[in-house]
Amino acid sequence: MRVLIGCEVSGVVRRAFRALGHDAWSCDLLPAADGSPFHIVADHDLHLLDIAADWRGKRWNLGIFHPPCTRLCNSGVLRLYKGSKKAGGLDPDKLAEMREAACFWAACWNAPIASVCCENPVPHYHAGLPPWTQTVQPWQFGEPESKRTCLWLRGLPVLVPTRVLEFPACGHWRNQCFGGQNKLGPSPTRAADRARTYEGIATAMAVQWGRAD
Repeated sequence: MRVLIGCEVSGVVRRAFRALGHDAWSCDLLPAADGSPFHIVADHDLHLLDIAADWRGKRWNLGIFHPPCTRLCNSGVLRLYKGSKKAGGLDPDKLAEMREAACFWAACWNAPIASVCCENPVPHYHAGLPPWTQTVQPWQFGEPESKRTCLWLRGLPVLVPTRVLEFPACGHWRNQCFGGQNKLGPSPTRAADRARTYEGIATAMAVQWGRAD
């Protein structure tokens, strides 16, 4: 299969598909973190959509997209308000950024590829995204962490858990504290680290969707 993984820098999903013999390429505005030659650097967001339509005569069988979610995810909804407080009212500039992000998300979803997956955290209601097909957790795929992730699927079967882990005796998953918050602190790579697809989920995508009709 010819597979395009849009908005991926880490190469986790790309490597999972290539390990099974698929012609998989990642694409982002930034170079690949792993220095892979199987990565396309787009000049801008619309360039990514052009690549999705056709790249060097390559027509894709499967597109997996990770659209930027900063202005779309429910965990950051308060940042749409002035001073990050609802009492301040919605910030017009942040709303404009949200609408731009939602339009790009929709363009990824409607890419001219037979089978498409869009992956994002749970969105807030302002974003206006369609209902997701399913949600997955890392601990359903052998990763001892918690991060509810939504998958919107077109032309693909739902992802089936491969190795469901029991809840830890310590009372929280590895990436949490006792309060349940993600403990990943501020850093220059924080956004990329949080966006990285878990290996177990990437492997499940490659195995299950790599054989999908």
